[in-house]
Amino acid sequence: MRTDVHRAWWVAAVTALVVVAAGACATTAGLLVTPMHREFGWSHGTIGIAVSANMVLYGLTAPFSAALVDRFGIRRTAVGALSLIAAGAAITTAVSAPWQLIAGWGVLVGIGCGGLATTFAATVAHRWFAARRGLVTGALTAATVVGQFAFLPVMSWVIDHFAWRSATVALALIALAAAPLAWSAFRDHPADLGLRPYGATAFEPKPRPEPGAARRTLRVLLDSARTGPFWLLAGTFAICGASTNGIMWTHFASAAHDHGMPTTIAASVLAVIGVVNVAGTVASGWLTDRFSPRLLLAGCYGLRGTSLLFLPSLLAPTVQPGMIAFAVLFGLLDVATVPPTIALCREIFGADGAIVFGWVSTAHQLGAGLVALGGGVARDLMGTYDAVWISAAALCAMGALLAATIRRTAVRTA
Repeated sequence: MRTDVHRAWWVAAVTALVVVAAGACATTAGLLVTPMHREFGWSHGTIGIAVSANMVLYGLTAPFSAALVDRFGIRRTAVGALSLIAAGAAITTAVSAPWQLIAGWGVLVGIGCGGLATTFAATVAHRWFAARRGLVTGALTAATVVGQFAFLPVMSWVIDHFAWRSATVALALIALAAAPLAWSAFRDHPADLGLRPYGATAFEPKPRPEPGAARRTLRVLLDSARTGPFWLLAGTFAICGASTNGIMWTHFASAAHDHGMPTTIAASVLAVIGVVNVAGTVASGWLTDRFSPRLLLAGCYGLRGTSLLFLPSLLAPTVQPGMIAFAVLFGLLDVATVPPTIALCREIFGADGAIVFGWVSTAHQLGAGLVALGGGVARDLMGTYDAVWISAAALCAMGALLAATIRRTAVRTA
């Protein structure tokens, strides 16, 4: 007997491909630092400005992703964001001055990736699924991790055997290939095709666009910013971004190269961290349901800081058992901060919790951007990244203390 696959699953599959395509840009920048430094003579700090701009604009765009979908629809938002990514990556291949790198990689790729952030995936799952919504959201979150890390060894191989421009061309082509798939598969709502959301027992008419989505996003920011828990959550997540995207994904490959490790091997270490990320995130979600998310968050930052403290002594031309242990431990802790942070946002801010998490995620990217820039400057001044790793460990210790002080009492934001 033939059983047709509900269109929602095809939408989810294409969404995963789109998220993977966007995620590939998130960590590839770290592989470009050393070859650009060699070719142009630009300082690590100068290249870090472009990476920092990318992360900051990603963070600033992400909270408005739902508003973009509400205003322009899923198809137009996805294709527009992919087009920005492709254009930014293409411009990067032709740069000859730092400002061009900032404009291409920093601005266009940053805004494009922000438009396809977790909020976008959650919106697709909410519209197309009445059942299995949590499963789909979790799978799309995992797709983000796959995009960030699965391409690293491949891109590193391309850079080593061809040139760094070949890697950016590949990213542009990946984004361009995903765009027509998104346009053909996506519809703004199942009702556009006369379908019910997957698992729905009755037909659901397409809702009218809710006016003022962007205004509500800003209002929630202004209201929540008047509370202490918001700043504690934002502070801890800024430290999260600083100690992951800001230092690990931007500077690890360059730091490993300083110690004689080939870039392809360094990229493979990051890929291991990415694979373990999935298990760490699932385990963190399970623990969040059973233990205090505040204490779980504090434990994650404390252990992450400890691992970073030992990293300088583990860097070597080859991968030793200590480096493998670090990759596994850091991978378990990397994205493990997300479930307890989301839980705290929901418990404290109620219905506005999702939007508050969007703004807390902006702090994550701001922290990442500052350290991406600061790490490059420190490398230029001191000739080594050792002080950067120790500083990141100290920040994580501060994050553990901040997390332990978060009060879970609900607050009014309006």
